[in-house]
Amino acid sequence: MKIATWNVNSVRVREARLVAFLGRERPDVLCLQELKVVDADFPHEAVRVAGYEAVTFGQKTYNGVGILARKGIPIENVSRTFEDGDDDSQARVIAADVGGVRVVSIYVPNGGDVGSEKWAYKHAWLKRLRAWVASRLDLSRKVAICGDINIAPEARDVAKPDRWKNSVLFHPEMTAVFEDLIALGLVDTARIHHAGEGPYTWWDYRMLAFPKGDGLRIDHIFASKTLASACIEVRVDRDERKGAQPSDHAPLIAVFS
Repeated sequence: MKIATWNVNSVRVREARLVAFLGRERPDVLCLQELKVVDADFPHEAVRVAGYEAVTFGQKTYNGVGILARKGIPIENVSRTFEDGDDDSQARVIAADVGGVRVVSIYVPNGGDVGSEKWAYKHAWLKRLRAWVASRLDLSRKVAICGDINIAPEARDVAKPDRWKNSVLFHPEMTAVFEDLIALGLVDTARIHHAGEGPYTWWDYRMLAFPKGDGLRIDHIFASKTLASACIEVRVDRDERKGAQPSDHAPLIAVFS
């Protein structure tokens, strides 16, 4: 099974690139973030023509997450939100059973500026995520949590650590949260195959960050230990950060035997 995750940063703008990616990579499952459209405006027909079905949790202008699966692979038991009674209108989590794997697509809040209300919201949201994973996911089975986590946990996840130190993306408090989440029984699949720097998944649109190599690893595929034991490859499709109108994120791809 090939599972990919990609923050497309507006599926309306990136529709052609999405269809081309599906045709080129043929993932079995693709988790998307930052759809920035309501469910009715998601390009379901274009996705079907490409050979996929999709379930989405959309929102106008902001956020939005989805899960795509190749035709013939059923998408079942779909859930949206943490279902914890919190009155939160932001569309940031969707989960479904896909081909024997419980797949979760998440878009963690960016955090704005350290110490701001958005920073507090990021902390609160991540606390809810951990509680949800601990109470709602059976990590003894095959589980994949995929998405834009907006956390680069270590210096090797940041091309220029001195520049990003103590930012909302690379901060000791976020490293602690990251490690606390992993401690529930998850595996950071990229680190099975990559011990050194990167692989980076996001480059700021500003200041020529991509050609200058100023990247961060903030998109992740976490797997339960049962699923992670079958992980044979993890890579980043850097080509999707090139060319006309790219997302600022590149797809992260994991293959399981």
